[in-house]
Amino acid sequence: MSSPPAYPGIRISGCWALGAEGSSSVEALDRLLPPMGAGRSPRKRTTSQCKSEPPLLRTSKRTIYTAGRPPWYNEHGTQSKEAFAIGLGGGSASGKTTVARMIIEALDVPWVVLLSMDSFYKVLTRQQQEQAALNNYNFDHPDAFDFDLIVSTLQKLKQGKSVKVPVYDFTTHSRKKDWKTLYGANVIIFEGIMAFADKTLLELLDMKIFVDTDSDIRLVRRLRRDISERGRDIAGVIKQYNKFVKPAFDQYIQPTMRLADIVVPRGSGNTVAIDLIVQHVHSQLEERKLRWDLAALASAHQCHPLPQTLSVLKSTPQVRGMHTIIRDKETSRDEFIFYSKRLMRLLIEHALSFLPFQGCVVQTPQGQDYAGKCYAGKQITGVSILRAGETMEPALRAVCKDVRIGTILIQTNQLTGEPELHYLRLPKDISDDHVILMDCTVSTGAAAMMAVRVLLDHDVPEDKIFLLSLLMAEMGVHSVAYAFPRVRIITTAVDKRVNDLFRIIPGIGNFGDRYFGTDAAPDGSDEEEVAWTS
Repeated sequence: MSSPPAYPGIRISGCWALGAEGSSSVEALDRLLPPMGAGRSPRKRTTSQCKSEPPLLRTSKRTIYTAGRPPWYNEHGTQSKEAFAIGLGGGSASGKTTVARMIIEALDVPWVVLLSMDSFYKVLTRQQQEQAALNNYNFDHPDAFDFDLIVSTLQKLKQGKSVKVPVYDFTTHSRKKDWKTLYGANVIIFEGIMAFADKTLLELLDMKIFVDTDSDIRLVRRLRRDISERGRDIAGVIKQYNKFVKPAFDQYIQPTMRLADIVVPRGSGNTVAIDLIVQHVHSQLEERKLRWDLAALASAHQCHPLPQTLSVLKSTPQVRGMHTIIRDKETSRDEFIFYSKRLMRLLIEHALSFLPFQGCVVQTPQGQDYAGKCYAGKQITGVSILRAGETMEPALRAVCKDVRIGTILIQTNQLTGEPELHYLRLPKDISDDHVILMDCTVSTGAAAMMAVRVLLDHDVPEDKIFLLSLLMAEMGVHSVAYAFPRVRIITTAVDKRVNDLFRIIPGIGNFGDRYFGTDAAPDGSDEEEVAWTS
């Protein structure tokens, strides 16, 4: 018989390595199940994992966002490689979620998606609800899960798109009315008892891990969880375990162990296995690393004519006069704000002329018909890219009654050079709206492209997005138009150049600082151009 590999307590691709522990089941229970007041706090959950508010995991090093984030894209507005998806399977209460969180913490990446199969239980009929209340419904059978929804959700997440995930309430055995929004990320961890039970789902997983925990330990964990967190009684839990949980494990779950790339005995207690998993995932992330290449953006569209989707406000003497005032470095803050607001109002009025209108007839007070036009869409929503973009909100509200407003905050990670989405608040059902996306200056187009990508990930059609800016560089115009050829770009002026630091030349300076009266950056640059590379 060949010697086992030198990894205590981990089985990889069918090879076994046994740990040195030979303790009894009671000792194992004592080790794995600490008293309620000691060690790791017990997991409180009456709804599915995606319900966690806020969706984050705090570690000693950083805060990790477990709802993902819209990933960054290359200069063509597309994702270079799909996310790395890890599947975690194993019996009920085997410690899959704990292992997932340990992997996330050890990976030390700022954004991941933690997706639980518990969210995807099918909607029960009235008869099934009655059976569930009496512990007579089998939640551990493959037919209890909506695999079509699981597969479509995971496919979208791997492509970097946002998804709506149901939130399951275990106390009422039903889905909540409000679903949870998750975003794609570099790493997706999908965990559940039937994680390997569907062929199509298996093909989406880049790494498959089976958490193998002793059945006695799993039963004790399930008793604790269902009694303390889900309001069940001990007799009902044991009845359900013997009738459904154990047979389902033997018939459906344990056989999937052979499909796993890695089998982790003892679950979260096996730190060696988790370290090996993390090393492999790190190597995969290194291969899939995406860097936002500003130089590529700068050179991609040189000498090209300006796109037809661009509309520049007519440069009348009045418009040029206002530009002269706000570009002048000697202009006072009060005058800068006053004339900026005037330009914003003109810009938004101009942008509204590109909305769809249809003919309509109204009757005047004189009793005569008037053949006019009315807005042909559902509604208009404004979305500002913080912070300078929010200065355009009052102008939009002044001309669009009851307009809805959303906000996006994008900043560049100074260590990696990658732009990151730090805050997002969008109105519900935005996918049916015409969206006015607002930022005061656009130089490289990076932040604007990310904001457009966020809207697309929320199912806003590309031809319903209008990007508005007081001042744009040709580079930014080309970048946005090339990546998103159906987005309408509207501005009051286009400057030809950006300098080596990607600042608009001749430019307008730091719009946010000049408008809000805050301290300028040491080099006098535009905050949006430096921090967000707009």
